[in-house]
Amino acid sequence: MRIFHISDLHIGKQLHFYNMKDDQLAILGQIIDKAKELRPDAIIIAGDIYDKSVPSAESYMIFNQFLNDLSDIKPDIPVLIIAGNHDSAERLDYASAFLEKDNIFVSVQPPYIEDEYLKKIVLKDEYGDVNFYMLPFTKPGYVRHLFEEGVITSYDSAIKALIDRENIDYSKRNVLISHQFYVSGDASPEICDSEQVYITVGGIDSVDIDRIKDFDYVALGHLHGAQSIGMKHIRYSGTPLKYSVSEEKHAKAITMVTIKDKGTEITFDKIPLYSLRDVRSERGLLSDIISRATDENRHDYVSITITDEDEIYKPKDQLEEHYDHILEVKVENSRTKAQLEATDFEATVLKPFEAFKQFYQEMQGAPMSSEEESIMVDIINKLQAEGED
Repeated sequence: MRIFHISDLHIGKQLHFYNMKDDQLAILGQIIDKAKELRPDAIIIAGDIYDKSVPSAESYMIFNQFLNDLSDIKPDIPVLIIAGNHDSAERLDYASAFLEKDNIFVSVQPPYIEDEYLKKIVLKDEYGDVNFYMLPFTKPGYVRHLFEEGVITSYDSAIKALIDRENIDYSKRNVLISHQFYVSGDASPEICDSEQVYITVGGIDSVDIDRIKDFDYVALGHLHGAQSIGMKHIRYSGTPLKYSVSEEKHAKAITMVTIKDKGTEITFDKIPLYSLRDVRSERGLLSDIISRATDENRHDYVSITITDEDEIYKPKDQLEEHYDHILEVKVENSRTKAQLEATDFEATVLKPFEAFKQFYQEMQGAPMSSEEESIMVDIINKLQAEGED
């Protein structure tokens, strides 16, 4: 069975106030073309379809057209979609029953009542059945009521309890589709600057891959960089487009997974995707940056850092004559570095734990002990978990 794995479309995303509609339409068109050419047996979209929980009408139209184009491919290619943390369950679930007539399956929330379970889609190939378990983005508060008091204390325990509840037969071929922040013991996946929000004090939102390692393949969404985490068969597909300058080194692609008979090694291929405009940075003297502008790169989304020591007359105006999608223009030289160092104490925003440590030191005249630090981390984690619920 050959599977296309994509995620984090973030339809409706704006990059520094630039509308990315044309970029997204182009990349979704490439996915359609590759589906027609390579004829996968299934397409997985592992969450964050939209960039906002209340998408614009334009965003709805873009995704609707994408689904229409997929459903026009005959014979049908099943499409399996889960909700991510950016998606509104109610809005994404709209017309899901109708979509199933075209083999488009949507799961927007985990089980809520006692006799509900994860949505399970069974597809067949020459080796038999492949069971797809669909696990949309889940917070502990979504499922705590399904279990005895004290069972669900974290994201990790919530996912473990939901998976255990399914009584999965691991002698068969099983695929999990999930949208969470997974770690492998003390090892975390690589994240971009724009994804720092996913990391909290003590890793409260993380789930260990030990909970999902027995699946034959785990199709993950949530992070923008394509990567495996802990094991080869547990993978983030990454975004199909670059959505921040911190992603400029990413090679965006469709992850194509080939699953054969049970026990046979799964193979992976990357199908490159090419954006209308690159997202990248330029750094150096103003004259050098201008000299590097070409017909091929002048339309890119560009973050520019100027290092000239001398004052420059209207640098952005000069740059806009050569680059038409400038994200930001920064000046970095000895003068600005000195100013930054002088005001650094004013600009620093401490995380809750660091702020409390500093407060404790000032009030007590001594640092916190390791035991006190551990207690404080537990308190902050608990408060953040209650805020997430």
